[in-house]
Amino acid sequence: MSTSSPHRYPQEQVDAVYRVIGERRDMRHFLPDPVAPALLERLLQAAHQGPSVGFMQPWRFIRIRSDALRQQIHALVEQERIATARALDQREDEFMRLKVEGIRECGELLVAALMDRREAHVFGRRTLPQMDLASLSCALQNMWLAARAEGLGMGWVSLFDPAALAPLLHLPQGAEPVAVLCLGHVPAFYDKPMLEQEQWAPRQCLQDLVFEDRWPAQGASQA
Repeated sequence: MSTSSPHRYPQEQVDAVYRVIGERRDMRHFLPDPVAPALLERLLQAAHQGPSVGFMQPWRFIRIRSDALRQQIHALVEQERIATARALDQREDEFMRLKVEGIRECGELLVAALMDRREAHVFGRRTLPQMDLASLSCALQNMWLAARAEGLGMGWVSLFDPAALAPLLHLPQGAEPVAVLCLGHVPAFYDKPMLEQEQWAPRQCLQDLVFEDRWPAQGASQA
């Protein structure tokens, strides 16, 4: 008896889904080539089809067209990069050698923000208000996967102070910037996630992260 679902896609389409998941990368190296408007529209539509708790659709996207504003955003990120390096103490020099963004090089720069007046949305958020951020993250993952399938790179930059970025974008009270998105053509995709490639951290073993029935006692073997 077949255990395959009658709703399953053809195998080559299933393979494509797993391939794009496996080859998605947080990109930091970009070419300055422009992104075609129709392609940018498709990627934003992919994000907008993301799942959202209570169907609140909390994502808002600001396309950065001004070169001066792009430079201001880069300066905020550089300020936080230095502060992060200092907070890392013994790994400060190692961190400063990493390339953490492509703001000045990428073809498109966007800021993803959470909308204002989110407190009005209670469905699914009464005890977990952070589900607005989870919903936005799902939208960005959609966009990331679609970009990789289209041959474009995308990088999620979180090294900034939201309170400093919000007024630059004239965000209303209650809205919050979450991600600076570098998007565009790339010279090549990394073979592995860049931080793994640069030996900043290894990929953890999945079997160490999956539990049954309860969180294991500290020090207990997962074997």
